[in-house]
Amino acid sequence: MTTPIGPVIIFDDEFHMYVLKDRAVAEAWWEMPDEYACGFDALARPLRMTGEPRLVTLELSGEEPAEADLRRLVAGHYRRFLHGQTPPAASDLAAFVNALPIEG
Repeated sequence: MTTPIGPVIIFDDEFHMYVLKDRAVAEAWWEMPDEYACGFDALARPLRMTGEPRLVTLELSGEEPAEADLRRLVAGHYRRFLHGQTPPAASDLAAFVNALPIEG
């Protein structure tokens, strides 16, 4: 498997979305692997998180994009946490991911 391509989009156990510049930033930033629900790289490939608290690793859990899942989770995040805002509407995946708000 190849390395995840940034930015990475991570959802915590409450499905709050975090968009982080790249894998290294995400691994340094994320503290508790048990608070991780799911994630995707910039190509919408699913990620898994392994490791101990404050020592996590992100890796691809599959090569096949899960774009529909990513878009559904992003829309859910906007509905629950960003009232009055709408998720990116770009049909192109790269434009969609680039329109997401990067943390930090």
